[in-house]
Amino acid sequence: MKAQNTLKERFFHKTLIIDIETVPEKRSWQELPEPMQQHWRHKSAYLSLNEEEAQDAALSYAQRAGIYAEFGKIICIGLGVVTRKNDTPVLRLKALKNDDEKALLQEFSEMIGNMEQQRKGIIFCGHNIKEFDLPYICRRLLIHDMPLPACLQLSGKKPWEIPHEDTLELWRFGDYKHYSSLDLLANCLGVPSSKTDMDGSQVADAYWKEGRLDDIAHYCLQDIYTTTMVYLKLKEIDLALHCEYA
Repeated sequence: MKAQNTLKERFFHKTLIIDIETVPEKRSWQELPEPMQQHWRHKSAYLSLNEEEAQDAALSYAQRAGIYAEFGKIICIGLGVVTRKNDTPVLRLKALKNDDEKALLQEFSEMIGNMEQQRKGIIFCGHNIKEFDLPYICRRLLIHDMPLPACLQLSGKKPWEIPHEDTLELWRFGDYKHYSSLDLLANCLGVPSSKTDMDGSQVADAYWKEGRLDDIAHYCLQDIYTTTMVYLKLKEIDLALHCEYA
């Protein structure tokens, strides 16, 4: 019981649930500088492409470039913190979104810096954040010649030295060849899925072709809620949460 109470208090005071949405950096293959086109051809040669993508660099770029920090950009960062309001646990949700990635990262860094000072440290929590979200943010910060927040200075650290919580890692139970999507994990654990109006494969078209940044931000916050509920299930924490949007 004491261990559970300690874990719950850390969840209230230090944990920040995070999820990012990414897209290809350019609207189309034609806008990509020629040297980067060559780099994409080289990169994509090692990817598991379907036959149509393998024959069309423009198509493979449009559908897959957003996954890679060298060729993509972040358009939305979803954040969630659990606090108490009149003794009631509340999940406060906030989406940072911007077409200008550098401005988005600046806003994120300033917010994280303030939170680090107020909370005396931050522990990020998310699904597959150790292999995707956090490295992606770090790489894009460096591409924009921006400093890394203290909580993201992870280079050279061993896995057990990184305090951040990853629901995929928790679900693996040491089986590191195993991958489960957040949607699958939510379904297995009886948690409402965030994959309702949109899924990750639709984000690039929703952004570049339809300009639906607000819808993408809403979808991102649905992921934050789902991740939070999955984490509570995995940690066996019984906590009924109300949601508020910042």
